[in-house]
Amino acid sequence: METIYNFSVKDGSLEDISLSKYKKKIILIVNVASYCGLTYQYKGLENIYKKFKDNDFEIIGFPCNQFAFQEPGNNEEIKEFCDANYGITFKIMDKIKVNGPKADPLFKFLKKQKSGIAGTPQIKWNFTKFLINRDGMVVKRFGPKVEPKEIESSIQEIL
Repeated sequence: METIYNFSVKDGSLEDISLSKYKKKIILIVNVASYCGLTYQYKGLENIYKKFKDNDFEIIGFPCNQFAFQEPGNNEEIKEFCDANYGITFKIMDKIKVNGPKADPLFKFLKKQKSGIAGTPQIKWNFTKFLINRDGMVVKRFGPKVEPKEIESSIQEIL
């Protein structure tokens, strides 16, 4: 059975990371952007990360420039932005595509597992969130406007 543990991604330093290193953890995967009207959600994401990280919870952010070119920087610039403005301590990976023929295989899998509004698989905007259970399967998908604090109860349910 295919799970997120079958995938490898690149971190912000372009090192290959097997997602199997997150086995048995609860994970929130988010496509992020530095210059989006929803960028303030970094603060809420960092808050829930700090609240639950000691309970085998991880957040993995994937910068994406596919939505109105709101993530134009390179990986170093993105990391500097996250550090300086939000004190992000969760993992920010390499910039990727989440839609279209060049979409990252992980995001193709995530969208296949849980489609969005009206059953469409496409990611509509930055800060779409996928909640992954300890078995590496997507249990919930949250739209961009769902605030991180609104996800806390779903995280607690599967902790």
